[in-house]
Amino acid sequence: MKDAMHLKTRLVGLIGHPVRHTYSPFIHNVAFELTGLDYMYLPFNVVPANLKSAIKGLVALGFRGFNVTIPHKVKVKEFMSKVSEEASMVGAINTVLVEEGKLFGYNTDVAGVLESLYSFKKEISGNECVVIGAGGSARAVIYTLIKHFRPSKIHLVNRTEQRAETLRQFFKTKMKYDSFTVNELMPPDIKDNIRNSSLVVNATSVGMYPENDDAVLTQKDIFTKNQIVFDLVYNPAETKLLKLAQSSGAKTVDGIKMLVNQAAKSFEIWTGEKMPTEQVEKALLLKLGK
Repeated sequence: MKDAMHLKTRLVGLIGHPVRHTYSPFIHNVAFELTGLDYMYLPFNVVPANLKSAIKGLVALGFRGFNVTIPHKVKVKEFMSKVSEEASMVGAINTVLVEEGKLFGYNTDVAGVLESLYSFKKEISGNECVVIGAGGSARAVIYTLIKHFRPSKIHLVNRTEQRAETLRQFFKTKMKYDSFTVNELMPPDIKDNIRNSSLVVNATSVGMYPENDDAVLTQKDIFTKNQIVFDLVYNPAETKLLKLAQSSGAKTVDGIKMLVNQAAKSFEIWTGEKMPTEQVEKALLLKLGK
């Protein structure tokens, strides 16, 4: 990968705390090398107290844009000149474009979800879906499903029912969609909903390294061969949940695909070019030893 820069090199990056485990620099710098674009992506560990000065610094240094990760994805909104519909609906910004000193906020998780599931649109549209989790990732998934797939029903599942109920009320008000059920994460109570759904999404971090042996669902007979199971966890690429789904014959979508697809949207916002996602995904899997 490119390890040198010069005066004409365009800079993009990431701000968050911490950022040591991120794959974003690898993904984007591989993409820049593959496309021949003279850009470089740099990660910055920014504690909350330094957020404002860090953003001012990036703008002063001529950055074309930057990604935003925890814990800044909500707070960063106050520095934006304009926020996209997706970022407003999801309630978080993960991509910023800098133009003539002004900041424009986006949420590319929606594009990542859409691109990851689009080949299954016929199977998902008009059918029941299960979304496990009630955080920012779940909001992105639910917004994408309602806007682009219009499922007949969405079953919201979370450890605390109240957070899922808050999500239901939000989307009922903002998108005039109220075909929800709300459930706590208790397999005996949600088994029928899962088996009746064409899509099951894990939008939690359960199963993420180093807790590889964990899974939000563990019952061997909970999935069917007619389902799609989408796990947003990207490390490991093949989670315990996906292995369980595969053992039942279900189609699976891993978090690596989501990670690359949402990065591709950021890449396009900054450069105006398409990311070669298949090649980037192969490079990332190779890096992960897959």
